[in-house]
Amino acid sequence: MTYAADGLAALEAQLQQDLEYLELPAKSWVPERTQDGAPVRDVVVIGAGMCGLAAVAKLQFSGISNVVAYDAAPAGLEGPWVTFARMETLRSPKSLHGPALGMAQLTFRAWFTAQWGKEAWQALDKIPKAQWMDYLIWYRKVLNLPVRNNVRVTQIGFAGDLITLDVSGAETGRIYTRRLVLATGRSGLGGFAVPDFLQGISRQFWAHSADDIDFAALKGKRIAVIGAGASSMDNAATALENGAGAVDLLIRRKQMPRINKMTGIGSQGVVHGMHQLPDAWKWKFVDYTATTQTPPPRSSTLRVSRHANARFLLDCGIKAVKQEADGLLIETTQGALRYDYLIAATGFSNDFHGRPEFAALAPHIRSWRDGRYQPEMGAPRANLLEAPDLGPAFEFRELTPGACPLLAHIHCFNDAAMLTHGKVSGDIPAVSAGADRLVRGITASLFAEDVEQHYANLQAFDTPELQGDEWVDSTPLLNQENAQ
Repeated sequence: MTYAADGLAALEAQLQQDLEYLELPAKSWVPERTQDGAPVRDVVVIGAGMCGLAAVAKLQFSGISNVVAYDAAPAGLEGPWVTFARMETLRSPKSLHGPALGMAQLTFRAWFTAQWGKEAWQALDKIPKAQWMDYLIWYRKVLNLPVRNNVRVTQIGFAGDLITLDVSGAETGRIYTRRLVLATGRSGLGGFAVPDFLQGISRQFWAHSADDIDFAALKGKRIAVIGAGASSMDNAATALENGAGAVDLLIRRKQMPRINKMTGIGSQGVVHGMHQLPDAWKWKFVDYTATTQTPPPRSSTLRVSRHANARFLLDCGIKAVKQEADGLLIETTQGALRYDYLIAATGFSNDFHGRPEFAALAPHIRSWRDGRYQPEMGAPRANLLEAPDLGPAFEFRELTPGACPLLAHIHCFNDAAMLTHGKVSGDIPAVSAGADRLVRGITASLFAEDVEQHYANLQAFDTPELQGDEWVDSTPLLNQENAQ
């Protein structure tokens, strides 16, 4: 492809003109606050991946300018795209708008076409994952988003009517904020989901699929990968491409899932209507898609099967894993199997009780288990029961009303919100709609909280629009006429 730097410069100029015409970002309107002499943020966003960037951009567009996003990763390594996402391309169609927030000049397509042209766009099949990361880096830069990298939030607490954040890394100390957004991606609230049979097994012999795995060290070794999803295929393929001696996919199902159900019904109705459905229908949709399972992309599966030393072991459930001196003995429904190393592509958990930074919140967070789920909805699937019960702006709800009122000022804008809100806070297709829903709620709540100040501003506003010389008072003439 022929690269055209001047094309990107022209796109950026057009974007800035569009923003100017639309008066974006809107003027700041939230009153400033301090606490113990320190400035108070209006909103802090934890996470500067795709969802975090979309949230910060939408907040600024809405005139909430006193915001910042913190990310523990170095700049350019936020999110999964060039870290633990080991696919070659995105599975999402290239034409999706993603975090563009309704602006054509902010889309991946505009960014790509400006640099490589329309013919290259037509020739592009799926978006290479590293190129998607390059686009997000540009998105952050062109919007001048306030992101602080290499900063980890170690504890969340409360001080009066404010939320406190203890941070370490490139910034240290305590931050005060009025609202908090958890844009923590796939890991949601709980981090890795680890099967019971791996409890007590040395990490020398296994890794989660989202770990930083040294695949070069697996050269020549026998590897087991649990599961039949996208991450299973991507990790298996990466191991094979790095010279693994043999890779077995241990797949509990008797058949590979083949149909991506939710993609098949994708529409604006799903995006804007799912969160309005009764709970029973929400559960039914998510439970059904979990039961049928999302298949791995065809390209990812072929990436594995092209290797002669790869095996797909179907109907191969794991009964137990035993650690031996030089590897693992895995008891399966197909018999005993020995491996040097295992990769668990077992997803993530919403069990927020295991995250030390959430310790002050966890006892108060209401989940679907706490009354929202009813037996008549269907089987009590564990990962759905632990999903947080969220309000209309992704805000947490209290387990015991009145026990932690500030929980309503913390917003769960990550994958854990899916059961309550649909897929608008974790995947590319509807992230702009999710950011809009989130920020509308935050905007309304901040305005309501400061309503007395806004009313005082209304009363104090005294800039005249009329100067008094625009008309002549004719009432005296009318009185004279009436007297005659």
